[in-house]
Amino acid sequence: MKHLKLIFSLFLIVVLFSGFWSGKSKKEIREENRTERIERLKTSNETLQLLYKYAPEAKKIVQRSYGYATFSNVGVNLVVFSAEGGKGVAHNNKTGRNTYMNMASGGVGLGLGVKDFRAVFLFENQKVYNTFVNSGWEANAQADAAAKYEQSGGSLNAAITVAPGIRLYKMTQNGLALQATIQGTKYWKDEELNKN
Repeated sequence: MKHLKLIFSLFLIVVLFSGFWSGKSKKEIREENRTERIERLKTSNETLQLLYKYAPEAKKIVQRSYGYATFSNVGVNLVVFSAEGGKGVAHNNKTGRNTYMNMASGGVGLGLGVKDFRAVFLFENQKVYNTFVNSGWEANAQADAAAKYEQSGGSLNAAITVAPGIRLYKMTQNGLALQATIQGTKYWKDEELNKN
């Protein structure tokens, strides 16, 4: 229950400071949304290129999947509380349609620091893709992956199964993460950016 209150509080803070009640004209909002969509697509492409750099075999896996979602996330850990927020794009390989997504998590634990990571979700079929995009998804369990990388540049397929039909690559600035923890993270559709 404490985690839900923390996540709700973080969400409320994000909404209050996001300009939601800014009084901007519809034209200004449409232009900001268009710019944000372009930026998210650029970040999504950069995330895929980063993945292909560290795991070249992933390119074929991404292309064969029903769809994929890329997320860029920044987390902050301030002594007792931690919070993460991110933005992403889900892409349907069958229709070519993009859906703009958000993510957030919060927790309690000792620590201090900022972390930046990227994530690529792969969806095996239409059902899991549509559920992720339309109903949102919450990761309630910790998923760990271990991988060993050779100095020669070879890499293992480090995608891990996080739910039936959903696999995940998690990357940091140094490459594929040896441990992928997504516990307590919620993913949902960005209603504003998905308006036509």
